[in-house]
Amino acid sequence: MAALPAATAKRPRDERLDLFRGLTMLIIFVAHLPANSWNAWIPARFGFSSGAELFVFCSGLASALAFGGVFTRRGLWLGTARIAYRIWQVYWAQIGLVLALIALAALLDRSFGLSVLTQQFAPLLADPERALLGLATLTWQPDYLDILPMYLVILALVPVMMLARRLQVALPLLISIGLYAAVWARGLNLPGNPWNDAGWFLNPFAWQLIFFTGFFIGMNWLPVPRLGDRRLMLAAALFILVSVPLSFWGVLEQWPAAQAARDLIIPASEKTDLHILRVLHFLALAYVVLSLIEPWRDRLDRGAGHLLILIGRQSLAAFLASVVLARLLGTAADMAGRSEPVVALLNLAGFALILAAALVVGWFKSAPWAGPSPKPAAERQPDPAAAAAVRTRVREAS
Repeated sequence: MAALPAATAKRPRDERLDLFRGLTMLIIFVAHLPANSWNAWIPARFGFSSGAELFVFCSGLASALAFGGVFTRRGLWLGTARIAYRIWQVYWAQIGLVLALIALAALLDRSFGLSVLTQQFAPLLADPERALLGLATLTWQPDYLDILPMYLVILALVPVMMLARRLQVALPLLISIGLYAAVWARGLNLPGNPWNDAGWFLNPFAWQLIFFTGFFIGMNWLPVPRLGDRRLMLAAALFILVSVPLSFWGVLEQWPAAQAARDLIIPASEKTDLHILRVLHFLALAYVVLSLIEPWRDRLDRGAGHLLILIGRQSLAAFLASVVLARLLGTAADMAGRSEPVVALLNLAGFALILAAALVVGWFKSAPWAGPSPKPAAERQPDPAAAAAVRTRVREAS
């Protein structure tokens, strides 16, 4: 078997990764806030890909940086154990998130006489035994609660890819492409609804393609084109521009031919099974954006960029906060009326609260209690100069 590459020095943190992860958290909040007029203007409305691709790609890149070194330094078994521990953490984050949303819906119903629980978790009330089993086994994923389960399955594939790399350097890429092909050729998926046998809305065997693209880049297994290449910039920009009339609601609603062309090119399962146009659009957009910001790379950690980086560094906590806040503030919007000032205020409040959650979690992670405690005053050594000055003043006073 070919040996894994030798461990290298720890790479400095790439602020671009945290910046885009932070941006993704805000996009996810906007997309998850019910009936949010701002949702009409997120990047997904102007192209084939969405914030989901950015989230999954960044997760793959971050996983390479966080876990790849464990495999290379400590071996396959300890690397697999590290992945298993992360899966354990994310699984309970998913369970906790669902329970928190159920409790929040019940609290809103009890406090204001609403029917949020019925609207959001009707299967739980109609068939609690099957629903609870589905929640525990991830075979039932309520609306907008399917991202973390997808991430869990993909994480479980990381040790497979690391082992495959030991066997043959091109094997991980072939496995990823093979799984993606099996989705489109054979309908490969996991059961995602115990009542109608539907598959997972975000098919992990399809979405692993974008995750492992980021992972392979982070592991230096895939070459990355030089940023700013004029021919690549032109080709990517043209592809992005062509996708706008096939994606923007303002064009599709007014131009039936554009809608007909989209329906012809892109099937209904395009998001579930990650249509290849979504992948290509994301890669083209990423190349253009990264090329454009490259001259300012050293200045990303300033102003609003600094705030996004703070959020991106605590992406799991920010994601959990964004989902809960979207449900809570969505109910607040219904009660306050969905005027544009109200919607704007709630969106900005959500952004601020997500940032606050990231700051609090970052503070706890810094373990401020772990440092050396200050010595009691009786144990402190006096400053000789200060002591001499005191003695002089005493003598002068006497």
